[in-house]
Amino acid sequence: MMTESVRPDTSPEQRVTEWDGDGGMIGVDPVELADEDLIREMRSLHRTRLDTLRHATDSALANHLRRTAELETEYLARHPGREVDPHRLRDA
Repeated sequence: MMTESVRPDTSPEQRVTEWDGDGGMIGVDPVELADEDLIREMRSLHRTRLDTLRHATDSALANHLRRTAELETEYLARHPGREVDPHRLRDA
């Protein structure tokens, strides 16, 4: 199955305005989401990540990437001092 052509010089999130016209936001503004809704939305996106990467059209992948970035940016803004699990650290 063919999707939109892929230009190797740009990533899907850089090309998203080519597909959706006005570059408008898809979904509720993350700032407006309660913490539990924000977490739920991020879980949903992470659950569908591999399938979207492997099988979705370029525009769907770009929207997925953009929405993930929007939600994760909001999460980090709300939790700048989040606890880092020391087992997740690697030697430099």
